[in-house]
Amino acid sequence: MAHMRSIWRGDLSFGLVNVPVKVYSATESHDRSSHQVDSADGARIRYRRVREGTDTEVEFSKIANAYESESGERVVLTKDDLAMLPVNKSPEISILEFVPIDQVDPIYFDKPYYLEPASKSAKAYVLLAKALETTERLAIANFTLRSRTRLAALRVIDGVMTLQTLLWPDEVRVPDFDFLSSDVEIRDQELDMAASLIETMASDFDPSQFEDTYQVELGKLIEARADGSQAFSESEEEPADDDSEVADLLAALRASVKGRGRDVDDDTEEKPAAKKTAKKKAAKKAAPRRAAG
Repeated sequence: MAHMRSIWRGDLSFGLVNVPVKVYSATESHDRSSHQVDSADGARIRYRRVREGTDTEVEFSKIANAYESESGERVVLTKDDLAMLPVNKSPEISILEFVPIDQVDPIYFDKPYYLEPASKSAKAYVLLAKALETTERLAIANFTLRSRTRLAALRVIDGVMTLQTLLWPDEVRVPDFDFLSSDVEIRDQELDMAASLIETMASDFDPSQFEDTYQVELGKLIEARADGSQAFSESEEEPADDDSEVADLLAALRASVKGRGRDVDDDTEEKPAAKKTAKKKAAKKAAPRRAAG
């Protein structure tokens, strides 16, 4: 990890056990770097922090945060004030409990961090990592990073303990859509056909098979503009046919399944045996087992 720089150091603690660790950001952006310019002549755009109503610039170190109290009074807190909060003085990642992996919905996952052993011996670290894998549980922990209290799930990815910060419950919106309260009728044949298409496209997830199309095309455009050539052919620039959006769902599903080498009965009534098999396969795919790492 010589090429990675730790952003935090502390103790992973539970009970009477303390495991010294270094914390590293587990992700990085692959977006092309850019800066804003005036489209007319390419002049660089700069932002300055100025006092409202004046042109007087304020140094970043002198900028504070204003909050509103429950009574409506404005309260100004400086960075030194915020540093006085007790949670900011704790160097611990405190494990609160161990829960089954499938009980933490991915919607709560936020930013991941890698943990590296910070002591001479990695035995305690490796022991905890293997215990988490064996029990198929996540450790729920809290810690403070950059003046914010975080809730996190500790899990193991390729032998490395990974701390995945979690959103707080009030940060996850409750969906409120009209269709949830409407009575949508789904026929068995429709469900079986949709399940059949899913079966024909079933695979194991391999993220290396995919690429960021936007970044690839952006790179082509940049290089083409740099040497004065055309980035894309006219056929690549043609918009998609809007008629595809209003195509009949069942017809599209039937065509998709047939195109993948599976015959589909066009009759409205499906054979009992075939229907039972399709439902059985759909049930198997309905609740995939989440990976521990």
